[in-house]
Amino acid sequence: VQLQASGGGLVQAGGSLRLSCAASGTSFSTKAVGWYRQAPGKQRELVATISPGGRLTSADSVKGRFTVPRDNAEKSVYLQMDSLKPEDTAVYYCIVGGFWGKGTLVTVSS
Repeated sequence: VQLQASGGGLVQAGGSLRLSCAASGTSFSTKAVGWYRQAPGKQRELVATISPGGRLTSADSVKGRFTVPRDNAEKSVYLQMDSLKPEDTAVYYCIVGGFWGKGTLVTVSS
């Protein structure tokens, strides 16, 4: 199983960024998929996940700002991040079922 995440980078506060995660070697449409993040000195935390049926679970800190589109045909999940804040700075990890991708760094400057 491989999860290839991309799209991280440096963005100013108030800006937007879109992360992508493409899966291979595993089924996708029947699995919950989503994103976690880990800020420096902190534990990994849930950002948002979406069930096979489209049910969204997200952290209060990102509600109304982040969405998690999924494309089952492409075996891909995205994280659309809008109105970014400096506290969103973290390494972001995609998850497909019980499989984790390598992280991608998002840095939000004030």
